[in-house]
Amino acid sequence: MAEFDRESNTRHFEGVPKYIVRALLVGFTVYVFWMTLIATPPEQVRRASFIGILIFLAFLLYPMRKHQSKRVNHVPWYDLAMGVIGGVSFFYYVVNFETIVNRAVNITTIDAVIGIVGTLLLAEACRRVVGFPILVVAGAFIAYAFGSGYSLNRIVHQLFYTTDGIIGTPLGVCSTFIVLFIILGSFLEKTGIGTFFIDIANSVAGFASGGPAKVAVISSALEGMYSGSSVANTVGSGSVTIPIMKKIGYKPEFAAAVEAAASTGGQIMPPIMGAAAFLMAEMTNTPYAVIAVSAILPAVLYFTGIFMMIHFEAKKLGLKGLPKEEIPNFFKLFFRKGYLFLPIVVLVVLMSIGKTPALAACYAILTAIVVSMFSKETRMTPKVFAEALEGGAKNTIGVAVACAIAGIIVGIVTLTGLGQDLLNVLMAVANNNLLLALFLTMIACIILGMGVPTTANYVIMATITAPIVVQMGVPVLAAHMFVFYFGIVADITPPVALAAYAGAAIANSNPLKTGITATRLAITAFIVPYIFALNPAMLFIDTTPFEVIRIIVTSLIGIFAISAGMEGYMFTHMKWWERLLCIPGGLLLIEPMLWTDITGLTLIAVAVVLQIVAKKRGQFIAAGA
Repeated sequence: MAEFDRESNTRHFEGVPKYIVRALLVGFTVYVFWMTLIATPPEQVRRASFIGILIFLAFLLYPMRKHQSKRVNHVPWYDLAMGVIGGVSFFYYVVNFETIVNRAVNITTIDAVIGIVGTLLLAEACRRVVGFPILVVAGAFIAYAFGSGYSLNRIVHQLFYTTDGIIGTPLGVCSTFIVLFIILGSFLEKTGIGTFFIDIANSVAGFASGGPAKVAVISSALEGMYSGSSVANTVGSGSVTIPIMKKIGYKPEFAAAVEAAASTGGQIMPPIMGAAAFLMAEMTNTPYAVIAVSAILPAVLYFTGIFMMIHFEAKKLGLKGLPKEEIPNFFKLFFRKGYLFLPIVVLVVLMSIGKTPALAACYAILTAIVVSMFSKETRMTPKVFAEALEGGAKNTIGVAVACAIAGIIVGIVTLTGLGQDLLNVLMAVANNNLLLALFLTMIACIILGMGVPTTANYVIMATITAPIVVQMGVPVLAAHMFVFYFGIVADITPPVALAAYAGAAIANSNPLKTGITATRLAITAFIVPYIFALNPAMLFIDTTPFEVIRIIVTSLIGIFAISAGMEGYMFTHMKWWERLLCIPGGLLLIEPMLWTDITGLTLIAVAVVLQIVAKKRGQFIAAGA
């Protein structure tokens, strides 16, 4: 995790320092609950204090250089100094909030200096926790503002002292909703639900052809409901599933790619999706519960595509499932540990009846604590309880600083009107061609996602490119879901594919080959967004039950055909012309028009008939022999 996930590369503490750091992290989570459930400060005060505390924690936990994390109990004085100064910079705004607001844009020299210092130290914290590429993007936007003639004071005021900058919407959503779901994920992990999910997946699919790979898909989809990180999900379940996949005959690259592709899809799996989904709720003014429901069909199609690719690969290689004695009984397992699902059930029920995500997450956390007491294996001791709070706080740092830096980009776009300029340019390039606009948006998301975290990637693309797609007639939610999807698949798209690289490390496989294989397995992720952009019925937008059924049927058939064509196997090994029928036939089912559906279905039907004939011929020859 430390090698491939920068956010896991923290300092190590032992003895008294360990307990001091834990107390600070636990204190932060207590502060979060107090701010959410009890206190009612102005929004600017809540956000500034939130990021102020986290900047101090970032400098405390993350070293200036990666190799320095190996030294135990070593925090240089300059890191403590930068952490304190960075935190104080934001608390200066907290203490002087009313005075600064009354000044409007007329900030003093002291205000400007503190704003600059706070922004620079936030950038350094982000470099340590998240990485350098996002700072390059933010720096380019700031340079554009200077180039547009804005003064230093005006830019500092916009970025540091308004809710259109660092303490803007992304950080506001993080401090209100995302942090609580991260803490919930930490508590769910402590209940042992990850192992339960793997066992459940084994009981359902372990017996099938290539069973362990299918287990990886199911368990990763389930773990994605609380993980929210592609790399963490890959390492968490992959450490169990990848060795088993290799054992039954899958190549190392394929085994690692299966886990990476499935784990990346965990961020699009309701009810707890990636952090960007909560930002989507705010930016589209759509209840999170509606977004979670809208994401169900695309998520099902995504995992179905991976499942089919694995099935065809297993059939092609003649792989079997796990021995019967290694497969747990589903009903016995569910009756013994099924109570671990209760926190997720509580979360879904509360959000479906209209409770806020923050309140629903708090009740789900409480439920997780209660259900852990049902068994000695999962019972939370005071130590485990503190570790869950500590883990939640630690996992929040990376998301929060990325949201704060993303706020800089949004602030510059708002200040300069850059969004409209880019809109005009891209509209001219796309020439009112929706497919071309979608394609350009996809490429931008993937390239940006190579160096920018999913959350920040979504904010940037939702600010700049989503309005273009909306202006071309795509509903707002569908446009935002489109950029959300392609920001996520960047985790498995070479040349920078962190989830694939993490899986490759476990499988001892070639990272680049693993990334290419993961991209091929997740081909559905490159198709499904086009389906719901062109036909929003998939997201339950302005549709009828008949339309939803039609889109599901045609999409499943298309995914079946594309998966078979990509793998070169359906009922038996496929000829090149059969693959040439399947892949275009499946792609034609994307466009929601009658003639494309008829043409696509015809091509696929011909391929299916050829495959059935070929299989029967093979069986006849084998019987004669």
